[in-house]
Amino acid sequence: MPIGKKKIQTILGIDPGLADTGYGIITLDNNLLTIIDYGSIQTDKTLSLPQRLQILTDKLDQLIRRHRPDRIAVEELFFCKNVKTALTIGHARGVILLTAIKHGITPLEFTPLQIKQAVTGYGKADKKQIQQMTKAILNLKSIPQPDDAADALAVAICASNNQINIYGQ
Repeated sequence: MPIGKKKIQTILGIDPGLADTGYGIITLDNNLLTIIDYGSIQTDKTLSLPQRLQILTDKLDQLIRRHRPDRIAVEELFFCKNVKTALTIGHARGVILLTAIKHGITPLEFTPLQIKQAVTGYGKADKKQIQQMTKAILNLKSIPQPDDAADALAVAICASNNQINIYGQ
């Protein structure tokens, strides 16, 4: 690789949830971000928790094998008013973190505040502002849908700006 030439990096951003886990995949080539794929992994609420977690890990495995990301970034659960929601998101996050590690990638974790600051420059930005900036940064014609996918793309954008992870590696 010539001096000064950076390797293109693929980043998988994840917005965790049990019913819907958003994912967004971008590449970083020098300072240019390009969208590769995005969407939502959905699980049926009539299934048991272990079945839903198995679906989540299977779909993440497929995404990781298909896109071979260099980095995986996950939104941290920062604050949740509903304890039941916090527990289910916690289960999903655990599966997501374990799946990343199984693929040899130490996941990066970012708080909602860090993501908002990285995407909008303002830590108290609302969801609409984040979505509009995600659209602008990735040069899209419209805001990605569903919302979970747009949030995951914002996580990936945050990771593209940040080399530090919470594990100190």
